[in-house]
Amino acid sequence: MRILVLLLVTTAAVAQNQASPPAAGSGFVGSNVCKTCHADVWMNFYKNPHYKSIASGKEPEEKTGCEGCHGPAQKHVEARGGKTTIPRAFSLMQPKQALDTCLGCHARDLARANIQRSEHTQNGVACTSCHSVHHSPTPKYLLAKKQNELCYSCHATVRAQFSMPSRHRVNEGFMQCSDCHNPHGSFDATWKMGQKPRMMEQALNAESPCLKCHMDKRGPFVYEHPPVRVEGCETCHSPHGSMNAKLLRRPVVFTVCLECHNGASDFGTRNLGVDLQSSKHNMLDPKFQKCTTCHVAIHGSNADAYFLR
Repeated sequence: MRILVLLLVTTAAVAQNQASPPAAGSGFVGSNVCKTCHADVWMNFYKNPHYKSIASGKEPEEKTGCEGCHGPAQKHVEARGGKTTIPRAFSLMQPKQALDTCLGCHARDLARANIQRSEHTQNGVACTSCHSVHHSPTPKYLLAKKQNELCYSCHATVRAQFSMPSRHRVNEGFMQCSDCHNPHGSFDATWKMGQKPRMMEQALNAESPCLKCHMDKRGPFVYEHPPVRVEGCETCHSPHGSMNAKLLRRPVVFTVCLECHNGASDFGTRNLGVDLQSSKHNMLDPKFQKCTTCHVAIHGSNADAYFLR
């Protein structure tokens, strides 16, 4: 392990020496000068993904190392430090300024392409609100905290939902918030149209991210259950957590079904209801109160229009 670390440091030093010296009069001094005072940052910077701007030796000086983010440091050095003497001090920036600085390099990344119209940006959340470039405690993405704790710091109601009896296993580390959500903003998918939250990650053919794990529910089916295809899984399920089995929104199965199948007709073309007092569907009888006992293929069927066995 010690040999590996020495090799990495040596490689970093060689790459650093290969970088072109700053042009005279440009205001850039090079990252070597920065490490004189900021040794605590520099000693671990070789592990940072931003270090590749130095290691490549091919980037222009305005996109290399420390000055690639903070701007030319000549005046900062001459003034012997101070946040106000560096062109881009992130702790003094407004969220929009920090975002524009990061997008100077990251705008080409499709995963972040929609960030300017994401709900995070619209609510004043800056890149530095979630990411710690120099002192990240996480192995990936330079996050300021462990991912779920980072999200919970704003989304307290979601934290409570993930403590309910029936839940997705985020707290256990089986999955992460970003498995379903794109924190940088996603493009609107086809399901639920304008009602769809804009921070949802897309799966497959612009479909619900639920289908990345629950592939058996995808279809296409000969007989589709319209809420699944049009409105989405959250019509019946609470995706973060629920007091009810299978993340259902209601404690008894038939009460979920009766939200749609309540006797009303669909513009006279078909009957969405069930006769509550008939011999087929006496909802006062407990044996009829679990619809999926008979309608087992409730997400869609290739065999029966009523989703029977």
